[in-house]
Amino acid sequence: MKRYFYYFKLIYLPVLISLFIFSCKKNDPRPGKPKTIYETIASDGNYSFLAVAVTKAGLADALNADTKSGLTLFAPTNDAFKLAGYTSINDLSKIPTDVLKSILLYHVLGTEIKSGDIPQASNTPVNTLNGSPVYVTRTTENKVFVNGVKVIKANIGCTNGIIHAINRVLFPATGNIVQTAQGNKNLSLLVAAVLRASQGTTNVAQVLSGAGPFTVFAPTNDAFKKAGLPDETTINNTDPNTLAGILTYHVIAGRIFSSDLADGIKPATVQGETVTITLSGGAKVKGNANTSASNIIATDIVADNGVVHVIDQVLLP
Repeated sequence: MKRYFYYFKLIYLPVLISLFIFSCKKNDPRPGKPKTIYETIASDGNYSFLAVAVTKAGLADALNADTKSGLTLFAPTNDAFKLAGYTSINDLSKIPTDVLKSILLYHVLGTEIKSGDIPQASNTPVNTLNGSPVYVTRTTENKVFVNGVKVIKANIGCTNGIIHAINRVLFPATGNIVQTAQGNKNLSLLVAAVLRASQGTTNVAQVLSGAGPFTVFAPTNDAFKKAGLPDETTINNTDPNTLAGILTYHVIAGRIFSSDLADGIKPATVQGETVTITLSGGAKVKGNANTSASNIIATDIVADNGVVHVIDQVLLP
């Protein structure tokens, strides 16, 4: 018996100890080697779209680089890319490289900013590596938004900066509010109405091209058709001052992202009267003479001089 125990200690005990150590290492909850920003997104399946986009745009080295001040990446998840219309990774190959690079750089800040470093205020401008600012918000409940888009996971630490995960892709401005509407074929009747209204006593196009900032609730073509303005001919036969009164009722002074909307608020419009915001069952805006509220069907379209929200009814003062 003693000899058996001796051989057990000599042969089997070291094997059991080795297996125990291996098992502990395998289940060790401590993190492994710290990763760069690029290594972090490339190794996480939730960011596979973003990793491919970064590589295609030639930005992998930049997000791997060791920088003294660090970087901040607002990282759209795969679901964020799909929500933007990129249903598969292959769809990213359709985006011109220079356009993709511009979009991605709009998600990167040149310094490391943790969520707690963001001022407890609405829409603080912060410059991106794209050259255009994003607008960051930290609420009194410490919720963080960028251009109205929610940060769903903050302060993911990396060796060269920090990542904040977001649930929508950010798109930089393509011009002022008028130019932004002109670039959207679903807002062509709105553009026609703005141009016609500008022939009256109020140059609406000039106002919406000014410094601002403004927030515009932009009715779709279908919204104009429902309101009895089905085409450009009808619009051009409408009194420009009447159109100006309606259109300026869709404009609010200031930059109001979707994260700033609160149930029951009544912001004043440039026209002088108020509209009513409701959030129950989805964000809506109602004009005083409307029988029902308009759905806000697309939010937070950034322009150089403000922000546009798309709606499915024309608002009536």
